[in-house]
This record gives sequence, C-alpha cells and structure tokens, in this order.
Amino acid sequence: MILEVDFNSEEALYIQLRNQIIVGIATNRLKEGESLPSVRQLAESIGINMHTVNKAYTVLKQEGFVKVDRRRGAVIAIDADRISDLEQMRESMRVILARASCRNISREEVHALIDEIYEEYGGL
Repeated sequence: MILEVDFNSEEALYIQLRNQIIVGIATNRLKEGESLPSVRQLAESIGINMHTVNKAYTVLKQEGFVKVDRRRGAVIAIDADRISDLEQMRESMRVILARASCRNISREEVHALIDEIYEEYGGL
C-alpha cells in the first residue's frame, strides 16, 4: 500500500497517514498481522519527519489498529472494542449530522452517502 500526504492540506500529516492506514485496513489492502514500514522507512519514502510517522503509529496503537512488536515493528492488529468504537462514532456522527442539518442535507442523502461509502469497503 502506497501512502501519500498532501502538504497543502489543512489536515495534519499524521492524521492523513492514520486515516489512510485505517482505510487500507477497511478495504483489505492492509491485513491483520501485516507489518507496516518502519518509522524511518516510511518517513524517508514520503519525505516527512520521523516524529510525524511515529505520532501516526502511536495514535493507531491507542485506537487499537496496530500493535508494536519489538521484532516486526508496527503490525496491523484490530482491537474489537465495539462498545467504545460505537460511542466514538456516535459523537463524531453527532457533529457531522448537525452540520448536514444546517446545510439542509436530507436524511435520504445522508443514507445514500453512507451506503455509497460502505460499498467501498465491501458492503460491510
């Protein structure tokens, strides 16, 4: 999986990396047990600071998407804490749906968008 960052984006570089790795897991481009590149390798290949990559890996570890193995480095390891994940999703979606409501985006449009995105991940 090739990771890229947009240096012109307002989104922090470590968040861009984190999001791309999560999407890679969801789309099966990254699989359980697969090792991610070392911090140094990824930083050099993208042209960013090693601390930025390390921060992305740390956030992924805290969120339960990777584990750090002394021999293999960062390894995809999905934590199945559904209750916590659902609560986090609820809070994130509360803001997203409030924004949609302010912009007069209908329930049907929101549902269609969710269905479209779910299809990208194999129709979970």
